[in-house]
Amino acid sequence: MIRTQRLAAGVCALLAALTAALAFPASAAADETEQAAPKVELVLDVSGSMRTADIDGGTRMAAAKQAFNEVLDATPEEVQLGIRTLGANYPGNDRKEGCKDTEQLYPVGPLNRTDAKTAVATLAPTGWTPIGPALLKAATDLDGGSGTRRIVLISDGEDTCQPLDPCEVAREIAAKGIGLTIDTLGLVPDAKTRDQLSCIADATGGTYTSVQHKAELSDRVGQLVDRAADPVVTPVATEGSGECAEAPALKPGLYTDREEFGQQRWYKVDVEPGQELRASVSVAADRAVNPDYGVLLRAVTTHGREVVRGEAAGNGRTDVISTGLRYPKPESDDDNAPAESICLQVTNSYSVASGVKTQPGLPLELTVDVVGGPDQAHDVAAFGLGRGWWLLGALVVTGFVGGLLWGWVSRWRVAVWRTN
Repeated sequence: MIRTQRLAAGVCALLAALTAALAFPASAAADETEQAAPKVELVLDVSGSMRTADIDGGTRMAAAKQAFNEVLDATPEEVQLGIRTLGANYPGNDRKEGCKDTEQLYPVGPLNRTDAKTAVATLAPTGWTPIGPALLKAATDLDGGSGTRRIVLISDGEDTCQPLDPCEVAREIAAKGIGLTIDTLGLVPDAKTRDQLSCIADATGGTYTSVQHKAELSDRVGQLVDRAADPVVTPVATEGSGECAEAPALKPGLYTDREEFGQQRWYKVDVEPGQELRASVSVAADRAVNPDYGVLLRAVTTHGREVVRGEAAGNGRTDVISTGLRYPKPESDDDNAPAESICLQVTNSYSVASGVKTQPGLPLELTVDVVGGPDQAHDVAAFGLGRGWWLLGALVVTGFVGGLLWGWVSRWRVAVWRTN
């Protein structure tokens, strides 16, 4: 029955899509035209340590230049790409001046491959490692617009401009809610460099990669630039309530909110008979928090009865913690049966030390989806097998009987052999 329903739904969706395409071709084209172009800025460490020759027999700077040239050749046309350097110009020992040494080598915009390659070719390892200031400037370079925005930071050492902690800078960028992701790559990193670059990436939902060879660097930077061109779903800002009765009604989609420390946030979703609610939530620590924390996601009826929950705990090793749940609503014999309102409760157990700001609340991302449910509501609890338990039981019985028969035949053959 569920297969027939899905087939009918698929045919209806296809007909609706074709009708919309024929009826509104102009508006569809307009929407595609208005979609903001993805932006990427490559931030390259050009400090003195980049002279070190430990990547496939060449210097780290030579490996970076080769990777940039290959990536520039393969950058998708729709991606607006820029290049920023840190430590490329000031060779002196004045720390104050060295920590200002970051400049935009190539502006973020439509890519002229020849000009960009020419600019990269002039770079030579020079000065300090002002990662924090460079990230602040790069965020400004990418400011504005609603498309995908990524910073790809390539460095071989720790920031030398403390106390401007680059990890705190990344958290500040994440707290602005501008949807900017920072991916980091460490060239032959030591433990301290690895920890710092990992923290920067984790703070904005990015990735960290350790690089030991030229090919790894080229491949990874290329992947991150290509990823910016992938279509993304823009989260919708919402504001959860303090109790179920006043919770905002949400449709399937991606939502963002802010949740104070130890606070409960409530949201409401309607689920029709025969449908399944799937929800997941991620809460990020965009500032220093105490270790040992957790997130709880509960699905509750409007009468206060919990139907299912998801929970996760952390120990300080990651800045984001996520959990999810599934709730299948049984089908009804009444074709006019109303939808059931399910309240989603999000609770966190984060805490901070004295002196750390608690406002604004922690960034929260909630994903809601409502899909066609299984034939029976209990199928989900049956380890995903549903009616497959009958087949599994038949296989077990068949195996047992087959084993008995084989044992009996084997004993009979042995007995005949001994007799002869």
